[in-house]
Amino acid sequence: MNDNNMKKLTRSREHRMICGVCGGLGEYFGVDPTIIRLLFAIFGCTGTGLLVYFIAAAIIPNADEI
Repeated sequence: MNDNNMKKLTRSREHRMICGVCGGLGEYFGVDPTIIRLLFAIFGCTGTGLLVYFIAAAIIPNADEI
């Protein structure tokens, strides 16, 4: 597979609410970012979702940085 055709996981600029993590995951997997946001909200009630979200926000680059 050519490097130009590879999908890259990035934080979304278009579907951003807080950091763009859910929007980026939605774009990468081809699903509505609202579904990803709902899943993070459910897991956020346990505390684990918040930790995962902020780790992802620190690791995943912005779409315009690539």
